[in-house]
Amino acid sequence: MSYIKVNDLCLGYEGKEVINGISFEVNKGDYFCIVGENGSGKSTLMKALLGLITPISGEVIFGEGLTKKDVGYLPQQTDIQKDFPATSWEIVLSGRQGHLGLRPFYSKNDKAVALENMKKMEALQFKNRCFRELSGGQKQRVLLARALSATEKILLMDEPVSGLDPKVTDEMYNIISELNKSGITIIMISHDIAAAEKYASHILHVKGGSGNVISNN
Repeated sequence: MSYIKVNDLCLGYEGKEVINGISFEVNKGDYFCIVGENGSGKSTLMKALLGLITPISGEVIFGEGLTKKDVGYLPQQTDIQKDFPATSWEIVLSGRQGHLGLRPFYSKNDKAVALENMKKMEALQFKNRCFRELSGGQKQRVLLARALSATEKILLMDEPVSGLDPKVTDEMYNIISELNKSGITIIMISHDIAAAEKYASHILHVKGGSGNVISNN
């Protein structure tokens, strides 16, 4: 069974359709890109996958034992997030919140997972620095370490290279590709069709409120 199966999904706000007729499957190990013009419904679809909005019709089914707490999320950065007054370590560690249960404090294991992911993202050197003092690329490494601290099964990313310079953009794409090769399933929103064609195993092109999936193997 697939990790995520979307059946004839119709999404919108206050009863007004934004996107409709969407069906696809994401299997373990896929690198799945969602591309399309601004306003085509990409972010609305991402919200549905995260369970943040209720479909008008259709369904999103999680399989292979996957639950919402197994999903790591890298959102598109907002001005508020960019200026968040916390250390990089605090932000990465917060990725473990879904694993706390009834515990009020992070465990040794939570801290070990967060530390390991900072090392993996080469973000350990700015562990104690304030997040808002970091460069755009450094912030994305911290946020990616946070997403990985939530889970190492599947990552959902919304425009992870937005606002980054070309060199840092290439670095981020390489990092994401290596994560995928290590076994992590990727679902990524992107306006960069060329990059999607280069890296993705499958591409969903959202256009005119609907979309179709192209295998890119």
